[in-house]
Amino acid sequence: MNGEHFIPFRKADVVSMCAEDLPAPERESFLGFTRMLGSLLHHRFHVRIEALKEAYEPFNPETDTRLTGLASPDRRAARIRVEEGLAALAQAANFIRFERAELDEASTRHSLLKVKMAIDFDVIDQLMLFRRGESVRTRQISSWYGLRKKEVSFTNYARVLVYATFKEDLAGKDVPFAPGSMIVKLFQNVPREDLEMVFPNVQVRMRPLDKLLIGIPALISGVIVIATKLLASLGLLLVLFGVWIGVSDAEVTITPTKLLTIGAGLIAFGGYLVRQVTKFKNRKILFMKALSENLYFRNLDNDAGVFHHLLDAAEESEVKEAVLAYHFIRTAPEPPTGPELDARIEDWFVRRWDARFDFEIDDGLRKLRELSLITEDAQGRLTAVNLAEARQRMDAVWDGLFDAYDHALTR
Repeated sequence: MNGEHFIPFRKADVVSMCAEDLPAPERESFLGFTRMLGSLLHHRFHVRIEALKEAYEPFNPETDTRLTGLASPDRRAARIRVEEGLAALAQAANFIRFERAELDEASTRHSLLKVKMAIDFDVIDQLMLFRRGESVRTRQISSWYGLRKKEVSFTNYARVLVYATFKEDLAGKDVPFAPGSMIVKLFQNVPREDLEMVFPNVQVRMRPLDKLLIGIPALISGVIVIATKLLASLGLLLVLFGVWIGVSDAEVTITPTKLLTIGAGLIAFGGYLVRQVTKFKNRKILFMKALSENLYFRNLDNDAGVFHHLLDAAEESEVKEAVLAYHFIRTAPEPPTGPELDARIEDWFVRRWDARFDFEIDDGLRKLRELSLITEDAQGRLTAVNLAEARQRMDAVWDGLFDAYDHALTR
C-alpha cells in the first residue's frame, strides 16, 4: 500500500466496476442510485465553492468585475477563510500536504533539469504545498554534452498544488509580485527532485560545474589576451601612471604608434570582458528557458480556476468513496466492520485492477451516515439499506436541499 487515498480511476469507471459485480436486474437501479448520490454531493460542493470564491475575491488578480463599495471585506479574515477552504478542498480531493522537512529534503536532491534553483523564503508570508498521485518513473538524461546517456529513477507527483501569500513590507526586494498578494497554482507531473521550480519566487543560480565551465576557459583566454595583446600596452601604461603620481621621473614620449598600441590593447581587453559577460548571461538564459519550458507544459491552472479544478476532483473522490462503501456493504456476505470493509475494498482493487492505495473508509462511511443510507449495530457491524429505500431517503434529502443551502450560507 502506498499510503495515498487517491483512487486512480474515474468516477464513471468506478461505478461501472461495481455495476459489473451485480446481477443484471439490479444494475439499472444501482446506476440510478449513483446518479442521485452524485447530484446530492454536487450541490454540497456548490455551497463550498461559492463561499471560497467569495473569500478569494479581494485577492483575485484576474477579476473583471467592478467593486460597488457596498461591502468592504476584511482581507485578513478573508485570507484565513481562503486558506481553510482550500486546505479542506485539497484534502477532500485526496491531496497530501507537504511538510517543511520534505521540502527541505527535496531542495538537496540533484535536479533532473540540471539547473540550480534558489528560493527566498524571507518574502513569503504563508506557504502551503500539496501533492497527489505519487509514483516512481524513469527517464534518460544526457551527460558529457550528450555523449553519454543514463537512465535514472525518480519520484513523480501527478499533481502539485501551490498556495502562497507574500509579505506586505518588501522594501528593498526585487520581486515580480505585489506586496501582500496571493497566488494559487496547480501543476502536473512534477519530479520531486525539481519541486523548487513550482515555487512562486524561484531564481536560477549557477552550479559549481557551470562556474567551472565558464571560469576555466575565461581564465585561459584571459591569460592569452594579456600576453599577446595587453602586455606591451600594460608596460607603457604603468610608466605613465608612475609619472602621473610622481613615483617616477622617467621621460616618456607619446607617439602615434604608442597610442595605437595602448588603444589596441585596451580594445582587446574590453572585448574579452564583454565576451565573458555575454557567455555568463547566455548560459543563465538557457537555464531560464529550460525552467520556463518545463513550467509551461506542467501548469494546469491558476488563481480562481484552481478552485474549480479542485472542486471537480474533490467531488469525484467523494462520490467514488461513497459508492464503493455502499456497494461493498450491501453485497457483503455478512455485515462487515469498518476495518473489514476497508480491507475488502483494497484487496478487490489489488486483485481485479492491480491498483494499490489506502482507501479512506471513514470518509466514505461519513457520507453514507449523513444520508442515512447505512446502520451500525453495537458491535460496529454495518448494514446498507436496499436500493429502493436508499433512493427514497435521498429523494427526501433532495426535497430539503435548498433549506439546507440557505442555512449553510447564513452560518
